[in-house]
Amino acid sequence: MIVGLDIGTTKVCAVIGERNEQGVLEITGVGRCASTGLRKGVVVNIESTLKAVSGAIEAAEMMSGREVHECWTGIGGSHVEGINSRGVVAITGKKKETREIGSEDIARVLEAARAVVIPMDRQILEVIPQTYTVDDQKGIRDPLDMIGVRLESEVHIITCSVTSAQNLIKCVNRAGFRVNDLVFQSLAAGRSVLTQEEKDLGVALIDLGGGTTDLLVYVDGAPYSTSTIPAGGTQVSGDISIIKNISVETAEKIKIESGCCWEALLEEDEDIIVPGIGGRPPLTIPRSHVLAIVRPRMEEIFKMVREKLDMLNLGRSLGGGVVLTGGGAMLSGVAELATHILRMPARVGSPIRFSGLGGLVEEYRNPIYATAIGLFIEGSDRAGKEDIERGAETGPVDKNQPDILAKFKNWLRNEFF
Repeated sequence: MIVGLDIGTTKVCAVIGERNEQGVLEITGVGRCASTGLRKGVVVNIESTLKAVSGAIEAAEMMSGREVHECWTGIGGSHVEGINSRGVVAITGKKKETREIGSEDIARVLEAARAVVIPMDRQILEVIPQTYTVDDQKGIRDPLDMIGVRLESEVHIITCSVTSAQNLIKCVNRAGFRVNDLVFQSLAAGRSVLTQEEKDLGVALIDLGGGTTDLLVYVDGAPYSTSTIPAGGTQVSGDISIIKNISVETAEKIKIESGCCWEALLEEDEDIIVPGIGGRPPLTIPRSHVLAIVRPRMEEIFKMVREKLDMLNLGRSLGGGVVLTGGGAMLSGVAELATHILRMPARVGSPIRFSGLGGLVEEYRNPIYATAIGLFIEGSDRAGKEDIERGAETGPVDKNQPDILAKFKNWLRNEFF
């Protein structure tokens, strides 16, 4: 059983799945709970966060009929940063006379690439290989068993705050669950909404969360840049609340049900009825007024994304365009606005129905569950690798060799009977 746990600023999502007898991954339970214990992706209230974690996992447990003990947890927020690094080693090889590259050489070059100086209050979260160079041959994806003298690797290193990671783990532990590992949320979302063709062409994944907007850029099939913008869906709800003098909860409901950020999608300017506060009569707000509040804030977010992309100096356009995910991607007209401002084709990314991934398809085909589904897929892959490594360490079992108990029984029979 694999459990993915996405702890966000405004919500906590949990996904439970398992591998059936045919080896197919199936989603058997999903759960969601409102979160108030985080601010811009960082835990500020442990009690509120652990209650949200418990609520989301309990809802998923009720749907799946299984009991959860451990989970793969996502981490994100403004404290997460990404840097690119390079490592170089001499090839020792499995056969010294031919200098054939082995898994030990690849491990050594990745270790050399991750030897970067980072502050004491930060830790390395992920080390992702981008490309390898064998002697003067560049652009190699997998150098295993190739022949050469010098091996280089370019990697993308994702770091996070030590205290933020520890507080997140503490919340999950106090809720009664063990954290298998922390996984960067944008990477997990990319696993569930991006195609390999988009990654190869180059694509910008924009995760429109409640407290932050995370940007992950893929170039030539591998992550190239990671950045976070300290603005998200809560700012949009806050603008509606302040301008129209309504509660934040009511503003959030209006944004979800009637929010829009592209004029062409407003077929008619219908009115929205807002319940009054403290016994006052209900208010009537035209939907065009909501658009006039929502669009400037979303434009501001996308303009900040464009500034981040311009700073990268990629040299060529991203052929895969832009993929939007997260709760903010459900806002009507968000793809059209992103296409207009970023000057690239954009689409809303929902978890793709992978070959071999089934179960409650209609329940999780939603951008809100993109990160949780990605954590489930990543957790399944890592758990499978651990099983293979564990089997390699213990070695194959010789079924033809009789066990010790059988030998002892034979000895007793021959000696005494």
